[in-house]
This record gives sequence, structure tokens and C-alpha cells, in this order.
Amino acid sequence: MIRAWDWFSKDKGYSLIQNNLKLPFTTKNNFVDDFWQEVTNNTKIIFLSHITSPTAIIFPIEEICQRAKNEGIMTIIDGAHAPGHIDLHISDLDPDIYIGACHKWLSAPKGSSFMYVKKEIQNSIDPLIVSWGKDVDPSPSSFINENQYQGTRDFSSFLSVSTAINFQKNNNWDIVQAKCKDLTKQTLISLQEILKTDLLCPVNDNWLAQMASIHIPVNDSSKIKNTLLINHKIEIPIFQWDNKNMLRFSFNAYNDESDSNALIDAIKEIFFKGD
Repeated sequence: MIRAWDWFSKDKGYSLIQNNLKLPFTTKNNFVDDFWQEVTNNTKIIFLSHITSPTAIIFPIEEICQRAKNEGIMTIIDGAHAPGHIDLHISDLDPDIYIGACHKWLSAPKGSSFMYVKKEIQNSIDPLIVSWGKDVDPSPSSFINENQYQGTRDFSSFLSVSTAINFQKNNNWDIVQAKCKDLTKQTLISLQEILKTDLLCPVNDNWLAQMASIHIPVNDSSKIKNTLLINHKIEIPIFQWDNKNMLRFSFNAYNDESDSNALIDAIKEIFFKGD
């Protein structure tokens, strides 16, 4: 998303300021206060992830949106990892715009997503693709018909979202999520004891859900990734972030403690044997 903002900043002439927050995070209040150090009277829009992809951290979106609203700043939230992952109540968060992906944690097909925009600003949102729109879409809302009807496309992924929601409702997904959250916290603590690297945030439900990231002290991340895949049959994201090599793991309904133990044992073997 940052690339998109940077791209359009050159075209539209606005300044893009990326806020490098202090780690580790401690409390929501400290996060908001630190975040606001880069907010000025010239700030027009705050764009923020709800759950970040590289760190897997849940940001205090409700608090950010409330403060921004009080100061007349528009908020745009990237919620790609939120639907089906954490309890999501957009009305409580109160952003101006919220984008959510349904193919990740909700397990709907790829291509299914949604865009929420407050009614009072919907008329200012133009579609990226100008297509048939209101000429063929019967919706009374210009915002809906111009944005949802974009050329000849397959709507089946969107139509399946309600089935994905019902699947989770009918299969006690709150229990599944609770199990995965506990497994995430336990695994993170075990990995930290092995790697001896600093955690990014407190290990609790305020900051983490079903995935977490940890710094791995290696220079060659591809070697660790290949060793995990070839020797231990573990496929896992390992990437560079903030000049550190990070390992991100996640758990869902199909995982259990044996998967956690397999990762912990593999990391222990790699680092104790110097693989």
C-alpha cells in the first residue's frame, strides 16, 4: 500500500510521511502518543493497517480514529488481516474508510473484499475504473453502483462471502480462534527463549491474535527458510523488515500443538547446531 501512496503523491503533489514508531510497543496510550509526534496541522489523512503484515501486530485503531476525528483528520484503515481474524466492529472503530479482505482469515475465495466509506463522504469517492456503473446497476446509491459494477467480472467470490461467514458461525469459530491465539502466544514465548531476541510488543490479546513475528538473528534469511522447508517440511514467511530478518508464523483451524512443536524443535535444532 505504501507504494500506491508514494505513486500518487508524485502525481497529486502531496507529501507522504511514514511514521517510524518506537519498538517495542508497550501500551495503547503510548502507541497513540508516539504516533501523534508526526501529526501536524498540515496532516489531512492518516492511513494505517489494522493488523500489519510484517509484524502481525494489532494496532489501536479505535483510539487513533477517535483522536483523528477530534482533530478533523480523515482516517483510512487497511484491514486486510482483520475479517475472520479478530472481532471486527467498524461502527465502534469509526474510521472514514475501511478496506477488508475476505480471502485471508475468513477463507472466502481470492478476489473477495469490501470497502466501507462513511455516507457523508461517499460522493467524494470515485471509482478507479469507470465502467457501466449506474447505467446498468439498479442500486439507488451512486457510490455503490459506480464502484461495484466495474466491467465484465466474475461476482462469484463476492457472493460466497455470506457462506464463509455462516461456516464460521456454524463451526464454533470463537473456540477455534481462542485455541489459535493461545497457541500463537505459547509459540512466541518458546521461540523467544530460544532466539533471545527482543519481542515487538506485549504477548497478550491486545496486540496479537492468530499470528506473530519474531526477529531471527541471522544474516542469510534464505538459508534458514530453505533449511526449514527442505529438512523440516515447514513453509513459513521469513523476510527483512526494519533492517532485521523476521520470521512470521500463524495458526488456524487446521493447526494444532504438533505444528507449534515442529517449528520450535526445528528452530532449536538450527540455532543450537549452527545450521
